Amino acid sequence: MWPFELEFMQRALVAGLAIGIAAPLVGTFLVQRNMALFGDGIGHAAFAGVGAGLLLDVWPVWSALVVAACGAVVVEWLRSHGRATSDLALALVFYSGLAAGSVMIGKSGSSQIGGDRYLFGSILTASWSDVRTVVALAAAIIVTVAIAGRALFAVVLDEESARVNGLPVDRLNLVLAALTAVTVVAAIDVVGTLLIAALMVLPVASSRLIARSFRATLVGAALVGALSVTSGLTVARRFDLAPGGTIVLCASAVFLVAIATRGVRLPPAAAEHTHEH
Repeated sequence: MWPFELEFMQRALVAGLAIGIAAPLVGTFLVQRNMALFGDGIGHAAFAGVGAGLLLDVWPVWSALVVAACGAVVVEWLRSHGRATSDLALALVFYSGLAAGSVMIGKSGSSQIGGDRYLFGSILTASWSDVRTVVALAAAIIVTVAIAGRALFAVVLDEESARVNGLPVDRLNLVLAALTAVTVVAAIDVVGTLLIAALMVLPVASSRLIARSFRATLVGAALVGALSVTSGLTVARRFDLAPGGTIVLCASAVFLVAIATRGVRLPPAAAEHTHEH
């Protein structure tokens, strides 16, 4: 049925739903840790990886994954070892990644339009091969959250208590950093490196308005993410708009509706009913 009767829209829907569900799951842990912009910083590191891939003539998705993972590990190491605060570490990766990506894309001879695809996404031109890659990465994220979710929750809620209780805090922090990197790379074709952080955070913000537990926040954020993708693709098709930006605007609209209907109070969802975990 319209607007998904055409094959390119079907490919966009499958890839978009995979990321719309997976990205908010990771974002929920980042928001609980007050690191909502972590995905934004890693997104810029991934852009440097895209530039490196174009320069070295390798598939940019894989080079972006390597560089994003390295950037996530660096930020986590700086944060955990007290060498820099989280915002300063993110600023280092943020600006360096964007600048390095711009320089390498220019040096590779790729057009500005080619670079814009990775900045803002190009979901309507994704092939079935691209879709399979996105779905595989999203599935890996969902499975990891399902397996390690309780331990990750304990770490982001109270790192010191988790350490006292014998949890491998350092390794779990690295797992969360790696999940963020994989999420960013998986979303390159959907919303681009500049907008992925919004898709990781806005559905979580909406879910926290109504959820009364961390588990409910996770489920609600995934549902809002899926709704944002579906409605965003529909609106983009109807009015001939950029799909990546429209998806994010729909996520923003859901958040504004949630505020209007529930008020501006943000309940500390993760702090309540911790006995569920």
